[in-house]
Amino acid sequence: MNRFWVLLCAVVLWCADAILLPGAEVVINVVDTATDAAVPCRVHLKDSAGEAVLSEALPSYRDHFVCPGTATLDLPAGEYTYEVERGPEYVAATGMFTVVDGAKKDVAITIARITDMAAAGWWSGELHVHRDVQDIELLMQAEDLHIAPVITWWNNRNVWKDQAIPDPLLVRFDGNRFYHLMAGEDEREGGALLYFNLTRPLEIIGATREFPSPMLFLQTARRHKQVWVDIEKPFWWDVPIWLASGQVDSIGLANNHMCRSRMYEDEAWGKPRDDTRLPPPRGNGLWTQELYYKILNSGLRIPPSAGSASGVLPNPVGYNRVYVQLDGELTYDAWWEGLRDGRSFVTNGPLLKVTANGKLPGHIFKAKDNGPFNINLVADITGQDEIDVIEVIQNGEVAQSLTPNAQSFSGELPAIFFDRSGWFLIRVRCKNPRTFRFASTAAYYVEIGDEPRRVSKSAAQFFVDWVEERTARVKLTDPQMRRAVLKHHETAREFWQDRVEAANAD
Repeated sequence: MNRFWVLLCAVVLWCADAILLPGAEVVINVVDTATDAAVPCRVHLKDSAGEAVLSEALPSYRDHFVCPGTATLDLPAGEYTYEVERGPEYVAATGMFTVVDGAKKDVAITIARITDMAAAGWWSGELHVHRDVQDIELLMQAEDLHIAPVITWWNNRNVWKDQAIPDPLLVRFDGNRFYHLMAGEDEREGGALLYFNLTRPLEIIGATREFPSPMLFLQTARRHKQVWVDIEKPFWWDVPIWLASGQVDSIGLANNHMCRSRMYEDEAWGKPRDDTRLPPPRGNGLWTQELYYKILNSGLRIPPSAGSASGVLPNPVGYNRVYVQLDGELTYDAWWEGLRDGRSFVTNGPLLKVTANGKLPGHIFKAKDNGPFNINLVADITGQDEIDVIEVIQNGEVAQSLTPNAQSFSGELPAIFFDRSGWFLIRVRCKNPRTFRFASTAAYYVEIGDEPRRVSKSAAQFFVDWVEERTARVKLTDPQMRRAVLKHHETAREFWQDRVEAANAD
């Protein structure tokens, strides 16, 4: 008898649940219009209340999930809206559907390429991925991403602590997609450095906010020939110390404060901007670029990078990405070599292909000192946001600008000229009110006569002042610890002071 009542109660509860939560099976199929085949993609699905709907069976994060082209969901009755994306090279598909009780629903969605960057030799990657290793292949396919080191160690977190380090660490799949399993991050009081292509984690577990100095781990990493070190954002407090060391390889111009649907409007614990001059929501993005231009103005040549911090901040993998141009087959090593050479652009939207006198970004023009050196610019820009402005940045200032009032542009930009050594790049900003949607080439360099690099006195002095401001913020009270950290600050101050004294421009 007791068993009978238990079963009866279970049936009653099941029926009540079915009454309270009616719905049906929904099968979403996403097809590439060019191939008429299912294509991996990212799905942002919302119910009638605007709440995100995720999948228990597929990699899900914050407001989206990814799928191999097909997703099956059990959804309550009601109306749903969707946005389906596959990185910036595809047109986003939007729409809605209605679920009726007990009626299976098939939702057919098509997405189309607007350009094929890989076919033109431009290969996408991003340097700040915090997602689960077991999901990374589908995540990369869903974003049409080709290079993605995965952060598996980060201060007091180490995925490999209780398991063997994989061999090989570099994984190639789909023919031309690569991920590396030994990326790491040292993020503390002075900011964050990202490490790539090591064979094991750095011994940073137990490090406090200020001690030991990040320079200790940076110097340790540099013993490994293949390592790549990225300054994750330009406004971190320790940026001038890291730059002065000459041991960093790139810097995050398109970084995780720039999100798909919003901006992080302050500088966290980094060097703050004047938000009266650079108000939110886009002020942080402009400040990031101003700081990068000061680095270039000080005579340092460091390529821009991109990262989204998916898994920590509300971004899809590859939202901020860097494209590298290769003449020939994509290999993992060749991609990094191209990034080092600056044959690249960073973006979180517009796709920006530029040539200057027929040359790609990163090129160094050399000229005699017998007159002005003219630069003719050609751009090919495609995207899904209306372009606000296309700007030619010369020695940190807007030299030329163009407002096409369109989502794309193809043709010549206003020319520029140099009568002294310097640098320039091309930047595109879009009319997106919620976030800083942009693209930027890496810098081109111009060397004229016996003056190979332009070094701005004001830019170098900016970093002298920054080092002194950062030194005053060090919170260590133990004299030995304090000396160990501040010796790197003093070395950096001397480096930047030497730049001030050697400056050849205002």
